[in-house]
Amino acid sequence: MTHNTPLSPRPLRHLSDVRRRVLTTAQLRSHGVAATEIAEQCRPGGPWQQLLPGVVLLHPGPPTSEERLHGALLFTAREPAPGVPAQPTPDSPHRPVYADAMITGLAALTLHGFSATPPLLSLDHVDVLVPRMRRLRSTSYVRVLRTPALPAPETVTGLPVAPVPRALADAVADLTDAEAVRRLLTEAVRGGHCEPAAVVRELTQAKLLARPHVVDAVDSLVAEGRAIAEDRLYRMVHEYGLPDPVWNVDLRLPGGPHLGGLDAYWPEHAVAVELDTRAPRHDEDALWSEYARKREHLERLGITVVYVTPKKLRDSAEQQAAVIRTALMASDDRDPAAYVVVLPR
Repeated sequence: MTHNTPLSPRPLRHLSDVRRRVLTTAQLRSHGVAATEIAEQCRPGGPWQQLLPGVVLLHPGPPTSEERLHGALLFTAREPAPGVPAQPTPDSPHRPVYADAMITGLAALTLHGFSATPPLLSLDHVDVLVPRMRRLRSTSYVRVLRTPALPAPETVTGLPVAPVPRALADAVADLTDAEAVRRLLTEAVRGGHCEPAAVVRELTQAKLLARPHVVDAVDSLVAEGRAIAEDRLYRMVHEYGLPDPVWNVDLRLPGGPHLGGLDAYWPEHAVAVELDTRAPRHDEDALWSEYARKREHLERLGITVVYVTPKKLRDSAEQQAAVIRTALMASDDRDPAAYVVVLPR
């Protein structure tokens, strides 16, 4: 028997190309290959090799990056019930089943298309996220990361991959180079992969904001995210034909206290827009209370405040423009607002 010999009367045509090259010993046995034959084929100099415990590479050369990822998932995925080999699902006959495991960290970011991460083959290890209760140990090039709750994976090149914010947190946890952390976080926002708030939320949950170099990178990330959100707001106003507001202003009562800063304000309609770019941290509740107090104060003065998040500006700009247009049109039906002084911010 050679590595080109059919494994058994059960064909492998339903498997994708990489899944014909990387199989678990359980899958091989389900196709009629005895354990002794597997051991014989994996002998030194043989046509097969043991890629990971219980995972066999069906050729003698070095594994490709795709084979390494596939092998890592096969090694960490929850095994099916005894006597029931893992098979593709009926609705996805060519997609392998990887239960309770997904690629995360730098490998996941590379799969998501980041340019600031190393090529897959140059990575010393591949991080795989699994539930906390799984009994697995890191081995060879696979590093097992446990979590109390798995995020919903995204499918990239047919593989389950952690969402960008979670993959970033897992990657940053292993980085001590401040510039490397800054590059990753900046690319996440500039590249449109996710919003700063989602990244900061994951970094907070991972308890990484106690590290000074991470805090510095997050401060830059939040500033970067606000600049991008402001640009989206400018473009939304012009692309959807809204009247020009006054931009970036402070409001005060005549001879009275400061009422707060606004990103856009239509004085003749008493309608304001404020970007909600809060980055979730330990003081999130206090920040939201400040937002709420300002909004309540302005609305008592007859000023309608529309809060817009960067995510909504990115994903549903037309809908946000409609909300603002409705508020502008409704101003004629409201009582006149109190007189306020508008100052540049």
